[in-house]
Amino acid sequence: MANLSAFADEVCDGFLDQVKYLASESVGYIEPRFVDQKNLMDLNKNELSEAKKMIIDHGLKVSAIGSPIGKVKLDEPFAPHLDKFKHAVDLAVLFETPFIRMFSYYAPDGQNIDDLRDQVMERMAAKVEVLKDVDVTMVHENEANIYGHTARNCVDLIETVNSPKLRLVYDPANFVWGEKITNNVESCWPLMKPYVVHIHIKDWKLGATDVGSIPGEGDGQIRELLAELAAMNYAGCLTMEPHLQTGGQFGGSTGPELFSRAIAAVREIADEVGLSV
Repeated sequence: MANLSAFADEVCDGFLDQVKYLASESVGYIEPRFVDQKNLMDLNKNELSEAKKMIIDHGLKVSAIGSPIGKVKLDEPFAPHLDKFKHAVDLAVLFETPFIRMFSYYAPDGQNIDDLRDQVMERMAAKVEVLKDVDVTMVHENEANIYGHTARNCVDLIETVNSPKLRLVYDPANFVWGEKITNNVESCWPLMKPYVVHIHIKDWKLGATDVGSIPGEGDGQIRELLAELAAMNYAGCLTMEPHLQTGGQFGGSTGPELFSRAIAAVREIADEVGLSV
């Protein structure tokens, strides 16, 4: 059985209202990113304790730490960023989640990220080393402009680093928006499938700039993806990130009414293709 999760900061800003909303929608997991308009990574000890208590009190679990790790340019100093990653590991332990969502870096101005493969791999290997004695895995999300912007590059990351501590998040809409691909389930999914342990549900129409589509109404092949997940008896999380009002580099907004429509659409499609959610 798959489990629904959500970037609930797309619903509203207040964290208590976020967890109340998910509980009311019978969504059992949350992927915390912004808590009361502050990034989870920037919360102090008391704020983290309060957030964890709210999650537990509303019967939720954490699907992954929705970190921005790897969303920096390669010419920025690595040591401070590695320290931030270590903090993300501490947060994963605190919130009792197995995953840290992360990315694979931007190129410095005027350069092509595909030409900087070795630097990316060195940084990924350093992060894997941090995880060697911790029951936490970093899961890389495919996204535009980072090294892992293509399916092949995502697989290259996994096979080069060669560690079970690095696996993949699959986000179909990012292939539509970034790579202009409308057949991701045929062209991207087969390459990445062996390494995917986490799914983001966001749909997108080719040519749209900053607003997503109700799942199943865009070019992200949500129905086909859920059918694939049903066939493999996927038992991980489907994290809702619909971007139905706005979307951008570090997040988006949807609002409660549209978010409820997106959840209902995913449940309906999942039921039709035989994926238990």
